Amino acid sequence: MNVLTGIDLPPDSPGGSVELLRDLYGGPEPLIPADVFMLAPQDRQAPDTSGSPALLTVPGKTVSGPAFWAYVDRLGAAVRDRYPAADHDVLHLQHLAFGATAALQQVFPDRPSIALVHGTDLLFAEDHPTQAVVLRETAASADAIVVPTRAMADRLRRIAPVPSDRIVHIPWGVPDRLLAGRPTGPGHRAEREAGVLRVLYAGRLTAEKATSGLIAAVASLPGVELSVAAPPAEFAALAARSDLSRVRRLGWLSREDLWRAFGGHDLLIVPSLRLEAFGLVTIEAQACGLPVAYQPVPGLTEVLGRSALPVDFGDFTALRGRIEEFLRSPERLDDLAAAGLVNSGRFPLSRTAGDLAELSRRVAR
Repeated sequence: MNVLTGIDLPPDSPGGSVELLRDLYGGPEPLIPADVFMLAPQDRQAPDTSGSPALLTVPGKTVSGPAFWAYVDRLGAAVRDRYPAADHDVLHLQHLAFGATAALQQVFPDRPSIALVHGTDLLFAEDHPTQAVVLRETAASADAIVVPTRAMADRLRRIAPVPSDRIVHIPWGVPDRLLAGRPTGPGHRAEREAGVLRVLYAGRLTAEKATSGLIAAVASLPGVELSVAAPPAEFAALAARSDLSRVRRLGWLSREDLWRAFGGHDLLIVPSLRLEAFGLVTIEAQACGLPVAYQPVPGLTEVLGRSALPVDFGDFTALRGRIEEFLRSPERLDDLAAAGLVNSGRFPLSRTAGDLAELSRRVAR
């Protein structure tokens, strides 16, 4: 089974879709063997197509209007130059929108394809007319559309009419090695400091994920020590709009470093404001024994349910009450940690890869 896939982002870009790409198709023994391409960093003048992913130098990336379609033409030409034989059985379109999907469809219009839905696809299609066009064209042409949660299928149907028989529910997963090495006891209670709750936010600092006011408000709560693991430029932009002097900045951590950071905290907060396709970081945290508190938005409610604590992060009075409750009764954190460990076991990455491989064989026939 020869698979071709790619994302028009540099390899070090933050985000769940890039992490999933690495998990499924990366490493010396990938779960799904594939030819993979990404964009070369802007400071690299010549393309590097020798390794995996192949890094293509394509300037002028944008998301709207005629400039987007000109960019897709350039990206399509680079893909065609790198993969001239076109001997792939199936395309894995890592988004319903964006340039890589449009370029692959342009270069290989008759190749069987599977589109994987991520939250950014739907958000950009709702906010940018050009991306709505790409999404609808992809949804109409793909042989199958994979959603990690049923909530994403519902959101997709608001934008594009997709027959139910072409939508396949395959949850994302976390690396099996993380599940195999997870703690067996509750939380990190032995390491806790009395009267202190070590809270972690890990992710992008975009308008859909967290606002400067929210981060500053959480950091100001009595008894809270807040750490933020986020891209440095995004943290700096947030700090320019609000006082984050009480926030411990961790930078954008590698996957393994983030897993280690989970062990030094008592609670992960996920205050997403619109939706999450799946919320990989929440399952990774649960697999490491870290309890999760989350905004009950589509996607997260389906993946986490009662294994984590739903919180209205816009209601700071209620949020303060929750924090005080944890400080008074730290055993509540142990209960959440235990529930999270059970929940994370439902999402091994090997199952995700196996289901995608089987679906690929079906559409390639």
